[in-house]
Amino acid sequence: MADPIKILVYRWAGSFGPFKVSIPCGECALTSDVIKDTMQNELQGIEVELETRDWLSEWYKPLLKGGWHAPIVLVEGKIVGQGGALNRGMLTQAVIEHHAKRTSISGNHVFGKASCPHCVNAKTYLETAGIDYEYRDVITNPLDLYEMLARVKPIVGPKTPITVPQIWIDGKYVGGSDKLAAIVNAPVEPNPDRGQSSMSAPAKV
Repeated sequence: MADPIKILVYRWAGSFGPFKVSIPCGECALTSDVIKDTMQNELQGIEVELETRDWLSEWYKPLLKGGWHAPIVLVEGKIVGQGGALNRGMLTQAVIEHHAKRTSISGNHVFGKASCPHCVNAKTYLETAGIDYEYRDVITNPLDLYEMLARVKPIVGPKTPITVPQIWIDGKYVGGSDKLAAIVNAPVEPNPDRGQSSMSAPAKV
């Protein structure tokens, strides 16, 4: 089992010399609530270790990381938020990126979205071939979106646009529906979106 992903929160509390924080921090409380709720929902099933420290008592420690305004939130030593209520999307993405580096994917998976015809094709190929798989909707489930990106980007490169579906068979990365079709000997329908980004020239008809 992989080591838990460490989330560290510095809250507006503690003491330094004659100074002592006695006023509760509303944004610190909100941030704590956001983290706990994200752990129970978007990050469900991922081992996470949450630690809270008093900022005023240890102000110099987060300062070395660039943190100077509580609440300060770090994931594995890197700041993902400070000075306000935490963006849960940034927290989710940071945790899943570390999780993907420490774990491997197993089994058969199709990362896709409901409006994608090539995702439908991929599911049809697998079902016709009698291959069980787990379908993971990257639009409705942030965990699936961030895991897909975290696992695919190191393979295809940071500048390559990521389209769906993204497919794994027996824990091995396949790619899109066209690559899957070749594996299961199904007719291939080309995907005009693959390899294009928002900066790409429009395809010629």
